[in-house]
Amino acid sequence: MEFDDFFRKATGISSEPYPYQNRLANEPWPELLNVPTGMGKTAAATLAWVYKRKIKHNSDTPRRLIWCLPMRVLVEQTQSSIETWLSNLGLLGEAGEHGKISVHVLMGGSEAVTKAQWAEHPEADMILIGTQDMLLSRALMRGYGMSRYQWPMHFALLHNDALWVFDEVQLMGAGISTSAQLEAFRRTFPIASGSHSLWLSATLNPDWLTTVDLKPHIPSFNSLMIGDMDREQAGDRLDAIKKVKKAPFILDKSAGNKTGLDAYLKALCDAVLENHDESTQTLVIVNRVERAQGLFRLIRERRPQSRDMLIHARFRSAEREAKNRCLLNEPGTDRIIVATQAIEAGVDVSSKILFTELAPWSSLAQRFGRCNRYGEHNTTGGANIIWIDIEDDADLLPYQDETLKAARDKVSKITSASPGDLPPTDNQRPLNAVLRRKDILELFNTEPDLSGYDIDVSDYIRDSGVPGLQVYWREFDDPNQSQAQTAPDRHELCPISIAQAKGLHKHGAWRWDTLIGRWVKMNREPRPGMTLLLRAIDGGYDSQIGFNIGLDKLPVEIITPENGTTPEVYDEDWRSQQSVPVRLPEHLAHVAEQARQLCEAVGESVKQETIVRAGRWHDLGKAHDVFDATMHRCDKAPEGYLAKSPCRGRHDRKYFRHELASMLAWLDQHDGEEDADLIAYLIVAHHGKVRMSLRAMPTEAAAPDMKRFARGVWEGDVLPALDFDGEHSDTTTLRLALMELGEGEQGHSWTERVQVLLSEHGPFRLAWLETLVRLSDWRASANEQKGEER
Repeated sequence: MEFDDFFRKATGISSEPYPYQNRLANEPWPELLNVPTGMGKTAAATLAWVYKRKIKHNSDTPRRLIWCLPMRVLVEQTQSSIETWLSNLGLLGEAGEHGKISVHVLMGGSEAVTKAQWAEHPEADMILIGTQDMLLSRALMRGYGMSRYQWPMHFALLHNDALWVFDEVQLMGAGISTSAQLEAFRRTFPIASGSHSLWLSATLNPDWLTTVDLKPHIPSFNSLMIGDMDREQAGDRLDAIKKVKKAPFILDKSAGNKTGLDAYLKALCDAVLENHDESTQTLVIVNRVERAQGLFRLIRERRPQSRDMLIHARFRSAEREAKNRCLLNEPGTDRIIVATQAIEAGVDVSSKILFTELAPWSSLAQRFGRCNRYGEHNTTGGANIIWIDIEDDADLLPYQDETLKAARDKVSKITSASPGDLPPTDNQRPLNAVLRRKDILELFNTEPDLSGYDIDVSDYIRDSGVPGLQVYWREFDDPNQSQAQTAPDRHELCPISIAQAKGLHKHGAWRWDTLIGRWVKMNREPRPGMTLLLRAIDGGYDSQIGFNIGLDKLPVEIITPENGTTPEVYDEDWRSQQSVPVRLPEHLAHVAEQARQLCEAVGESVKQETIVRAGRWHDLGKAHDVFDATMHRCDKAPEGYLAKSPCRGRHDRKYFRHELASMLAWLDQHDGEEDADLIAYLIVAHHGKVRMSLRAMPTEAAAPDMKRFARGVWEGDVLPALDFDGEHSDTTTLRLALMELGEGEQGHSWTERVQVLLSEHGPFRLAWLETLVRLSDWRASANEQKGEER
């Protein structure tokens, strides 16, 4: 099938694709795609990827397409469009379904999004969609809003066999340099399968990507831009009439107090209502959520029966999705939309009247693209853009004074915002923290520090307006009732900024402590990346206004979660507590066979036998007395060593980890052999709870007689002999000298061994090998419970 026919079938429209879209589908992937707004960048990148994977079977096109978006408002729109295209092509399916492509949204919270978990199918073609907060935090091994024990899996799958598409990069802030640095690292560290980055924008400045480690690669970059044939086909879009004028009022320093802010919002409200054309749609974009909320309240008072809308990033997913449906599907007549930057990029919405506060030039150019977007108002005189100046040193956030001065100079000189009349973007890349090689290596260690917190990666993700954490509300009066609350569904989660979170703990907020398995009341300021539980009775949220702690006192209407899962606890082992009992030797053989099949499916040939052997030994520690006692705690368990048991309950030793016992037994018998340390690492890391360090947990009970102890394993514990899948393990007395730094009775310390592995294999490939062992275990366990393993 030629791409023209493929494109028409996917989109359901009879018009030809733009020439640049055809080139993208038939030529090697570029690094830069610089195309004016409204010319189908999302369709171009997505359908080119699908065409190359499914029609041309292009081996240079990775099997995972990752859409990294700067704003949450873009996520549902992108998902809806992509699923429609795939459905039209007959390719939309579940994860792992043969010949199909699945679509998954990564938004934090419970990730059961009506489809199988995406991370369980590394051999499948799939499209992942998320904000830069959710995706870059995962790519930095600190995934926001997800189980910390799955960080290594997401890290591996996002860096291997992945095509990253960074959309609207002018809005990414610090994420621009981080995306560039990660691409540089993927070009220098070993990876399992080729990955690639594609940066998209209508206002793309290539200089933004010249970070310290990517700069040497920039000369080899290819850029795709529109040509004369594209311009001719675009017609009215590129010649859209957009008249520009300055508002008669400004945002000055007086807006820093309530009286001055009220006066400004009233002047803006009066101007919006005076200019609004009831036969069309008016769009008002302001730079701060608080101003957007205040303006919307005023307009709603004047137009109580209208379909006016407020759009910003601090809504729960459920309300945001409903707003997006109204925004995109309802007719845009007699409607005023008040919005923040959340609407300025990629949102397929157009207006006849556009009000905008002064913003950096790249942002203004994007906002202008939401006015007379398709040239639909050309025949009636065109559209009007009214920009509002901001006084120097006034409320400038989230922007810098110098960027606004440069934008003021440009916008003051133009009377038309037609795409062909706009001057180019010359904004400098923002100054921000730059991820370096040592940083990505340090982040590979997922252990929290001694205070229980993790390395803060927020500076690498956004440099301003950080939606640093998420909150959700549940109905409970007594703080002790918080313990009955389940993990949040993604529809409940509301992103808030670090500034909004300040003092939140004083209102009452709880965080889940995975070590002790309880909701813990916050007694200090929250940190980026947290997910906090709030009481509905304390208020702080309105479905029309969004998050507004301290002002909206009415109880929050809760959203009932779809699945109600319990947050994960460090020392629980629910994967071992299953309805169908499975004997340990049989399970080890099943996992080894699944490892072989998975390696063949993903093309992992170099370390296939290493992965298979790690799978064969991974659960040997389940023969430990502590684990065996838990497996036989009820009458339903058969005799013998078990990998799966119908018995429930936690181990008698707090924090006991069977995978540590497995690793110690393996090294005791195989230390010094080829890949012995790598196999040991793959064994101990297969649950993500023991990886790079061996130390006792903060509240772990000490072993008797001053013996070494860590994760519930004591020096001198004995593992019995076992025969399994053609191998034999001797009776083994476990030693923990590996905990000590330097050279000891067991040779190099565990920390030093893992650092050598990290240096040899690199973080991306080491995490990949780790993930294959874990997935082999999951697949074998699932088949055992379905009776499919023999």
